[in-house]
Amino acid sequence: MTELVQTVVRGLGSGSIYALLAVGFVIVYKSMRIISFAQPALMLAGAVLVSYLAGPVGFYVAVLLSALGIAILGLGIERTAIRPLVGRPIFVIAIVTIGIDIVVRVVVNGYIGLDVRQVGDPWGLRTVSVVGAAVQQRYLAMIVVTLLLVGALFAFFRYTRLGLAMRAASFDQEAALAQGVSVGLVFATSWAMAGALAAVAGAFVGTGAGIDQSTWIIAFKALPAIILGGLDSLEGAVVGGLAVGLVESLVATYQQDAAPWLGQNFAVVSPYLLMLLVLLVKPYGLFGTREVERV
Repeated sequence: MTELVQTVVRGLGSGSIYALLAVGFVIVYKSMRIISFAQPALMLAGAVLVSYLAGPVGFYVAVLLSALGIAILGLGIERTAIRPLVGRPIFVIAIVTIGIDIVVRVVVNGYIGLDVRQVGDPWGLRTVSVVGAAVQQRYLAMIVVTLLLVGALFAFFRYTRLGLAMRAASFDQEAALAQGVSVGLVFATSWAMAGALAAVAGAFVGTGAGIDQSTWIIAFKALPAIILGGLDSLEGAVVGGLAVGLVESLVATYQQDAAPWLGQNFAVVSPYLLMLLVLLVKPYGLFGTREVERV
């Protein structure tokens, strides 16, 4: 029982990181109908910024400043590199986001160096008892912060004018323009929000073990999460992220005893196997919108 509780909490903690990244992917996709492959670089940049700011201002303030800084970086990327491409084929913009990811990571790697950088989190590897099981405090922090941010996002999209405008633009940009919605503002806001969420995720990725030049790969675990949940569903992004983290943790803990013939490190591919199994039953993901085209 103790091992199960530890595994579940660890999985939900890791899944919270994937959920934050997945929500960023979905917000950009809903506004522009593209998948931004720049998210890994924004996550890494956010983590590095926290690592430099945590010493002077403390970890919590560093996370806030990092989220603000990466949101501004996202705004700049959208305005200078993405906005001029509006109207071009989708794959062209997607390839440009890959280039942005590479450029940003090259610059950020210079600030990481060859050693592991610590983000200065207050938890480290300290534990707390949950139902008699010792679980790391950082995983609980990940879960709580993700729930708070997701709740704030849903409230933003439901009750604010800008949030409602973003929802309208995601359904039909031409109709939104006709109603006076600034689609350009929607694009910019979506990139800023995705950047801020990536920065928070990056800060949590660095807790415990720190960050190095290969940390960005973690962000790609959010891709099976958004496909699993549905590319255009914020709810699906959250559920998909948590599901991916939970399955990965369960497989890492129990697979060697239950199915050793699968080999070592099968947990790495388990999210993609889960994604494939779901897509066999629901091709548009758990919460994705089914598209019907008339011929």
